[in-house]
Amino acid sequence: MAPGRDDPETIDSSFVDDGVVACRDGRIVYAGPLDRAPATLDALEVIDCERRWITPGLIDCHTHLVYAGDRAHEFEQRLNGLSYEDIARAGGGILSTVKATRAASECELIADSLPRLDALLAEGVTTVEIKSGYGLTLEHERKQLRAARALAGERAVNVRTTFLGAHALPPEFAGRADDYIAEVTGQMLPALAKEGLVDAVDAFCENIGFTREQTRRVFDAAIAHGLPVKLHAEQLSNMRGAEMAAEFRALSADHLEHVDETGIRAMATSGTVAVLLPGAFYFLRDTHVPPLAALRAAGVPIAIATDCNPGTSPLSSVLMAMNFAATLFRMTIDECLVGVTRAAAQALGLADSIGTLEAGKYCDLAIWDIERPAELVYGMGFNPLHARVWRGS
Repeated sequence: MAPGRDDPETIDSSFVDDGVVACRDGRIVYAGPLDRAPATLDALEVIDCERRWITPGLIDCHTHLVYAGDRAHEFEQRLNGLSYEDIARAGGGILSTVKATRAASECELIADSLPRLDALLAEGVTTVEIKSGYGLTLEHERKQLRAARALAGERAVNVRTTFLGAHALPPEFAGRADDYIAEVTGQMLPALAKEGLVDAVDAFCENIGFTREQTRRVFDAAIAHGLPVKLHAEQLSNMRGAEMAAEFRALSADHLEHVDETGIRAMATSGTVAVLLPGAFYFLRDTHVPPLAALRAAGVPIAIATDCNPGTSPLSSVLMAMNFAATLFRMTIDECLVGVTRAAAQALGLADSIGTLEAGKYCDLAIWDIERPAELVYGMGFNPLHARVWRGS
């Protein structure tokens, strides 16, 4: 069984019973009903999935997966009443992970990150985005991005790397945010882009992060280097980051708990994907739910991701992220499945090659021991994956 449309070459958000997916050289050549498969298909190998469900390989389009250390002590502090902002302003938060990541070697970062990556792959993930942002110097941002790229050599997975130099203000630049942004745009980004380590550029536009003006400088530099942009926007307050992301035709604006109608309309016009991160919402015990109804009404594509990171979403389960999105945000089953496939591919600028089962796209599949798709969202701590296929293997 496989999800699909009436178009015999496409599988999308409805369902195909008694379907087939055929691939050659790692790409899909046909996907649809068996009785409509081209007679010219001459398979060298046939794998009977025994009426299991087949979906596109899952995509985790927002992670901070490469880092050292953990922040369990900050979790305990929050349980005792401190807020995320309190901890960050006291020198904890992102900066505590920066200290640990700077102290780790590239090999140590790879070793520390592999278990988190393996947890995602075990749930059918075939593409993962990994951000930097815990180095905050050229040397250490490079180390993070190199480690992220190296993970793709260790495992059968597509890794997309995002430069997040504008994640936090490092201690050596305390009180000099503009000077640090000059370092990001004038030194770090040009060097890392030249080395081919960057697929996209992100920033943290927030009252404990960087201003809209500083973020704009980062975006201008990214565009000058031919790189698409993404944005951490409207997580803790409305900084009108979503509007600016849309202005730059950003691939995505992520979090969005506090986005308003103006930001939503701008995103709809630009095609910017809304990436919701329910793991962070849950872990921070947030109560300000993203405006899902308004995003739906405007036709904004909605993706879901784990936001895997040590401080606000130590989550390495895309299935649990879907459960959180349904339970906490009231997303439907179809929305959750699209959120980790088609919309997630859009959020990475990869909709032409992954995210749906469609002729010409990579044969990245997840095969499930389930009776209905709702089981992928319903279960908590249960993984029904039967097999994972990456590039046809």
